[in-house]
Amino acid sequence: MVHVTTKIERPAKELVEELGTFSAATIHEAQGRSGALDSGIKPIDRDMSFCGTAFTVVCHPRDNIMLQVAISYAQPGDVLIVSSGDQPAGQFGDVLANACVARGITALVTDGGVRDSREIRDLGFPVFSKHVCIQGTVKESLGPINQPLVFGGQLIYPGDVIKGDCDGVVLTRREEVRAAIDACRERDAAEAEYIERYKRGETPIQVSNLAAVLEAKGLTVDV
Repeated sequence: MVHVTTKIERPAKELVEELGTFSAATIHEAQGRSGALDSGIKPIDRDMSFCGTAFTVVCHPRDNIMLQVAISYAQPGDVLIVSSGDQPAGQFGDVLANACVARGITALVTDGGVRDSREIRDLGFPVFSKHVCIQGTVKESLGPINQPLVFGGQLIYPGDVIKGDCDGVVLTRREEVRAAIDACRERDAAEAEYIERYKRGETPIQVSNLAAVLEAKGLTVDV
């Protein structure tokens, strides 16, 4: 028997939305270069982006019965994190994408495969996957929902915040969202200042204070 856990802790919606205003790369850097998922997990359309709370599910390879269960219990604002063993099969397509949209689900991220990618793009539902594959699936094997999950090289807890864009996917612990937002603001402000200094004619060596570092490493320049 498999028990489905549906009640999870989620950060305040306002915090999730605010974190979502920053890029995945900025969040990753601002929280100490942590949380980046496997770079092989990519959006099926580079214009897709999202930010929401993790709703985890484990599917057996080439089997999507638990994905259908997860869609049935996920809440508006959730991101489906679908672990399926890095197997190229079309576990998710346009029909289930429409189900997700109808239920207010924010996005789907999987290390498996999806199909009907054109229809999903037209629908505008954010999908990030390791594979795109036409191969069909069965509905046979049960698996856990909303349990801590090693996925894409990271340990994800239900309710963690997941941000995805054209550069990749990153997670932020649900209890660290406010700190991540503050760190992202500081980083964006610093980078804006760097850009202004470049516009004033300074070089990367000057802006990044690299002269002493380069000299210590033995770099010489014939100027």
